[in-house]
Parts: sequence; structure tokens; C-alpha cells
Amino acid sequence: MAAPRPLTSDALYRACDLSGLAFDTTEELADLDEIIGQERALEALRFGAGIRSEGYNLFVLGPNGIGKHTVARGYLEKRAETESVPPDRCYLHNFHDANTPRLLTLPAGQGRRFAADLDRLCDELRSAIPAIFESDEYQNRLQELQRTYGRRQEQAIREVQEQAEANDIALIMTPGGFTFAPRKDGEALDHEAFRQLPESERERLERKVEELQANLQKALQQFPKWRKESQQQLKQLNEEMAQLAVGQLIDEIRTRHSSTERAVEHLDAVRGDVVDHVDALRQGDDADAVVDRYRANVIVDHDDRRGAPVVYEDLPSYHHLVGRVEHRVMQGALLTDFSLIKAGALHRANGGYLILDALKLLSHPFAWESLKRALYAREVRIESLEQIYSVMSTVTLAPEPMPLDLKIVLLGDRLLYYLLSAYDPDFPELFKVQADFEDDIVRDAETQPLYARLVGMLARRDGQRALDRGGVARVIEYASRLADDSERMSMHARALADLLREADYCAGEAGVERIGREHVQAAIDGQERRADRVRERIERAIQRDTIHVETDGTAVGQVNGLAVMQLGGYAFGKASRLTATARLGTGQLIDIEREAKLGGNIHSKAVMIIGNYIGSRYAADRPLSLHASLAFEQNYGGVEGDSASVAEVCALLSALSGLPLSQALAVTGSIDQHGRVQAVGGVNEKIEGFFETCRNRGFAPGQGVLLPKANVPHLMLRAELRAAVDAGQFRVVPLEHVDEALELLSGLPAGERDGTGHFPEGTFNHHVEKRLQHFAEVRQEADHPAPNEGDKSAGDRIGDGDPNGEGDGDALRPA
Repeated sequence: MAAPRPLTSDALYRACDLSGLAFDTTEELADLDEIIGQERALEALRFGAGIRSEGYNLFVLGPNGIGKHTVARGYLEKRAETESVPPDRCYLHNFHDANTPRLLTLPAGQGRRFAADLDRLCDELRSAIPAIFESDEYQNRLQELQRTYGRRQEQAIREVQEQAEANDIALIMTPGGFTFAPRKDGEALDHEAFRQLPESERERLERKVEELQANLQKALQQFPKWRKESQQQLKQLNEEMAQLAVGQLIDEIRTRHSSTERAVEHLDAVRGDVVDHVDALRQGDDADAVVDRYRANVIVDHDDRRGAPVVYEDLPSYHHLVGRVEHRVMQGALLTDFSLIKAGALHRANGGYLILDALKLLSHPFAWESLKRALYAREVRIESLEQIYSVMSTVTLAPEPMPLDLKIVLLGDRLLYYLLSAYDPDFPELFKVQADFEDDIVRDAETQPLYARLVGMLARRDGQRALDRGGVARVIEYASRLADDSERMSMHARALADLLREADYCAGEAGVERIGREHVQAAIDGQERRADRVRERIERAIQRDTIHVETDGTAVGQVNGLAVMQLGGYAFGKASRLTATARLGTGQLIDIEREAKLGGNIHSKAVMIIGNYIGSRYAADRPLSLHASLAFEQNYGGVEGDSASVAEVCALLSALSGLPLSQALAVTGSIDQHGRVQAVGGVNEKIEGFFETCRNRGFAPGQGVLLPKANVPHLMLRAELRAAVDAGQFRVVPLEHVDEALELLSGLPAGERDGTGHFPEGTFNHHVEKRLQHFAEVRQEADHPAPNEGDKSAGDRIGDGDPNGEGDGDALRPA
């Protein structure tokens, strides 16, 4: 097996070729008129926005900060400009049931005009009604009605009085009413004088009085009827005067909105209510309460809109989504009416698009369920939670629901999308379209100029200085480092915008007009400096040997592994000392991290793979008589991942063979069951972390990092590390098989099995196989003792032997 060669500095970093950037500064570059690298997501947005079938709402997924909200909103706003403007929505007082306000739908822009017309009508009612009823015309006609009524009463009484006088009887009005008295010579007779009259005369007068009383009673019985007729005439007069005052204005409004049936119905109801409450309008005491019922509460107004609405609700709580009914306090009681109905985001976005943050939506009680209910019912119903759950007995309203026709666009990360898909059966029915945004895009001669335009556009948008070619090139290289791939560029717009702001600040501090490479680099250094307190403390502990990490010499059963720590948005690498022990046993491989409950599932899987690799490679035809253990020394936190697999198997084979390994090298990479080295994450941080430790101690011969060959395209290492590579102070070596790591660490050839199936003498693998063969022979002797030793048990001779002589074949058995 040919030994792998260290990488040159050119393979450790992909610099941006300035010849591919055909400009001097970004001032020369036009803004992007397209979104680069998100073709799949844009196709999904076009499909989801265009299809009108039920349930085809969108979920835009991708990591935070990638710009999915900006892209989605920009696309939808551009599309919405070509779509029709939805109608206005108003709530009106219901004259038949005040607790169920009526919904009025008007063409776009008509809602505000209709409300203004009603406001003008109300103002007119306040002034015109009192004025018309104080006019001379009204007073004269009122007096004429009163005189007519009085004359009818007088005429009826006069007729009775004339009948009485013709029969010498007087009609006398008393405080208690009318009475009749006989009269002689024009004078009414008293009781004594009446008794002195002849009996025949008295009888005649008494009969006549009875007749007159009956006639008088008939006349008096006509008075209520005449009063009612008079009141009806007065009502007709009031209606006539009210119509004279505002009838023309109502007719004008009615004509203007004649195409909307419900608006006409409301105006007709207002006309009738004005007549019914004319007294209240005249007196002015309750005029405001009466008049305010005639107005319109415009909850959705599209008067100034062009195209369909695109609404983003930043606080998607229950009431912010479906609307609410507010209350006012009056004499200690909570009262409400149609004018206190407030629209929600579903009302404002109806006919267009509503953008919501999925995590925020799910974090507000009842919001998610209310949204699903509205989408299923295709209407939005304003209901208070107090009413739904009967926690309060406050008087409230039940407004007429509004028909719903819109697209919901949820924004969230991928994990949230997959969780909703798995655990909410309604979710796949309502959100059938996923727009999955790419985290990064390919970096090539075509995309780099487009990325430069994106950089220039972001700088102009925030009013920053323009960047020269060197500054743009450094930003592109930074984007590759963010993507952990020299062949890709990160689309994390938030991180990119932050870097440009900070680079602009650095350029301002330097007093220059353009952002150059050095200013971008200063911004990157500043970001790391502000975040690396923990890294400095760990590195200081390593330099003081508080955390023991050897970077020179050799040791048996010990290898430098590499790990990445993530703190917020900052990641850094650190070396970890991996140790292994090996002795005679029954095929047990103890993962100390797992036993201490510090190891995760993936790490445990990696240890099992190591065990099976060793068993199948070195003991395929004999029991594996080994008891081994692995540990991350001075690890007081969790261990997860399989990136230490190569280091662990090397440490274990060193402990098994007794051959020392170089401590000048650190190793990262995972292996499969055949020993092939596989790619891992965070290689840039890992390499730089070990480099820092070596540099701070002073470089020693042979220092470097072994990493999977598959990770070479991911390398975007710092300039000082590349300089050390050029100077021969540090090396980065790619691996394809664990044997290559063994050769580099031990200085011995790994060895391949020859035609007889054995490893050549002097090779690393020969030492491992020889030691395992020795263990197997000792165990065989212990399991099958000679006759003179039969009185001693195997357990007495071998502390970890198996009394039953049963091994695990070709694999290590994890404890």
C-alpha cells in the first residue's frame, strides 16, 4: 500500500480567482433580478401559489437566516401585483338582532366610500333633524293638527250642549268631568228648586238627562280614536319632515351603492329606524347612541391596494389571526357593539397570501387549531376564547363569518416540517406543497459573478460602501467556509449581511471609501475574537497541561482525536486524548463513555463497528480472546458522533500490539466494518484547533492531522496554517483506509495478507495478529487444561476467562 502524501497548501484552500470578477467595485454591478441557487424552491412557490385546489398551502422550509422569508415574500408580492384586488369587508348593525352584526362585502375601494357616506348621513341627522322640527313649517302644521283635534272635540261637546239647551238643561264642566243640571229662566236649578217642580216635569228632565248623558258618553268615546288618528297624522308629519331632512341624502347613497343588495337593505333599514327614533334624534339626549348604529365598521379596506394582499403576521396569536370583539366599560359593565369588531390577519390577507412563522404559530395557544378550523371551513369566524370555553359570562357578539379564500405560507425549519408531517394528521391535508430552500449553491465560474452581484446588492440596500474585487473575493471564500465546502457557497443571507456591515465599519475606521479584502478579513477576525473566550480557556488549559494533550513523541494505546465544540454560532476544534487498553479476555470491548452514560447512540454504534472490524480482520478463524476498553480522557461532557473511529481503532490496535504511535499527529475520520475511512464534519475547525495547540507549543517535527480523503474538497483553512504547511512545519494527510493511518502513526508498514493468509513479519498488522494468536492459545490452554492441572479451574488461572470456553467468534462483544 503506497503511503498517502501530504496535501499542498493549494489543496487546503480554494482562493477566488480575481480574473473571474470583471469589475473594479460593486458599484458597477446591477442588482440581482433573479434568485440564485433556489430553483427547486422557486418552482415549488410557483406551483403552490398558482394551484387553486383546496389544501395546496405552502410550507417554506430551510435553516434560519437563509433568507427564505425575504425570498418567499418578494416572490409572492411580485405575483400578487398581477392578481385582482379582493373586495372590502364591513360590519353593519343588525336592526333585527344587534348581537349578530351583518357582514357587508363591497368592491375594492367602496368600503371606505360607503362608510364615509354613512358618516355624512349621521352628521346630517344630528343637525338636520332638530332643525327641521324647529322650523316654522313644522310648527304651523303641528299647530294645525292640534287645532283640528281640538275642534273635533269642541264640536262633539257643542252638539251635546245644544241638545241640552233645547231641553232647558245646562251642560256644566266640573273638575271631575261633565255634568247636567235642569235650568229655568237661564239659571241652573239647585236640588231644592228641582224638587218643587211638578212630578211630570221632573220625570221628563230626568229622562232627557239620561239621554244626554248617553250622547255625551258616545262623544267622549270618540276622543281616544281621534287622538290616535291625530298621533298617526303626527307620525306621518314627522316621517315627512325626516324624509325632507335626510331622504334625499339617503336616496343619493342608495343610488351610489345600488349594485350591492346588502348595502341597499341597510339604507332602507336606516330610513325606517330614523322615523322610529325621531323623538330621540330631536331631543338629542340619546342621539349619539341611535346615530352610531347607522355607521359601517370597515375591517378590510383595499382602497389604495394594487393586486392581491401579501400579509406577514409577526405575532400569530389566536385573536391576531381570527380577529376579536373588544368591549368598553360603562357603569361597571362590559358592553360591545358592531363597531368594536377588529379584523385579524385572515381577514386582511383574504383573497391573497398570509405568511406565518410556523414556530411562533405553534407557540401561541389555540392559534394552530383555529387556523386549521378556518381552512377546513373556508370561513373565518370571530369568536372570543371566553365564549368558546365559557370562562366568562360577558355579553358579546356573534358576527357573521367571512368566506375565506387565500393561501397560507408557513415558514419553518426542516425538523419542524417533518415533525408536523409525522404527528399532525391534518397537516398533510392542508399543506401539500413544500418549498425546500438550499443551504448552499455550487461555486463555479457562472455562480461567482452572480454572488458578487448579490454582495453588491446587499451592501447598497443597507447604505454601505462598495466592495472592490478583493473584498468580494474574500466574501466568496468566506461563504465557502460557511458551507464547509470549497466547491459550494453558503446562502445564509443573515451571516453574509452581518459580515458586510462589520466590514463596512472596519473600512470606516480605516478612513477609506471602499471595502477591501483586509476589511472583510478584519470583520471575520473580529467575529471570532468576540466569540472565542471559551476556546482560549481550553487552549490555555492545554498549554498548562491541565488538559493533557501530547503533541510530540510516541505512546502506546494513545492517539490524539479531534472534536468540534459549537457555542451559539461559533464552532472551534480541540484535541482530545484517546486511550485504549487490551488484555486477555472473552471478546469484550468496553466503551467507557457509554458505561458512564456520556456516550451517544452514534458513538456507541461506532465502537461496535470497531469491534467487528477487529474481529473479522484479525480473528476470523479463531475465538477473539480479548478484553479491551476505550475512553476519551478528561472528558466531562457528552461524546457523540463517529468521527473518532479511526483514532479509536488505532489506539486499540496499538494497545493490543504494544507498538507506540506518534503523538505529533491528530486523527479524525470514521470507518466502516471493512476499515475504509469515511468523511466527517467540521474538518476545518478540527485541523485548525490542533494547529493552534502545536503552534502555541512550538512546532515539532512531523506534526499534522490525518483526515478522510473524502473531506479534502471541504477544506478552507486559514492563511497562517497554509503558510505553516508551505514551511514544512505542519502537514495535512488524506486517508482512504485505516491501514494508512497505522503506517503514518507507527512508522511501520501496515501489511497485507500474503498467499498463505498471514501478514508479513515486521508489519503492524503482523504484531496485532501475533498478539491475538497468543491470547487465543493461552485461552485454549485455560479452557482445556492438562490432566495434572484438572483440579484448577480456568477462572483461577485467567481472571477474565470464560469457564464454559465459549467465545464470540470473530467480533468483540461490547460490554
